[in-house]
Amino acid sequence: MDKLDHMFEMQTDLTKRIGVNNMDLDEQGKIEWILNYSRAMQQELAELIDSTPWKWWAKYQMFNEQNARVEIIDLFHFLIAMAQALGMTADDLYDIYCKKNKINHQRQDSGYITKDEHDSENI
Repeated sequence: MDKLDHMFEMQTDLTKRIGVNNMDLDEQGKIEWILNYSRAMQQELAELIDSTPWKWWAKYQMFNEQNARVEIIDLFHFLIAMAQALGMTADDLYDIYCKKNKINHQRQDSGYITKDEHDSENI
């Protein structure tokens, strides 16, 4: 089993254990859980920021690299759960990532001087 597939499987088990079935959400359920996961990710991002000495005026702060790593994993938990709420598999995530990465490179190659919101429509 591929590592990303395994992460998706583990997330399915964890999500079901806490009482959510991302695989069987109607449109309203998808909206609810996308918002829930997005809010949770915002909090995890704040915790990641708090792992760094971001207060330039405070001399007491230290970089907590170990905690920063854990916060990144927490982000992955919610990101995978969100992808699953949208019906995405590990293969979907990989395929769409590759397509979007190609577009991002094309944007850089062109100097990204104009915004083309349509260049991602066919992903």
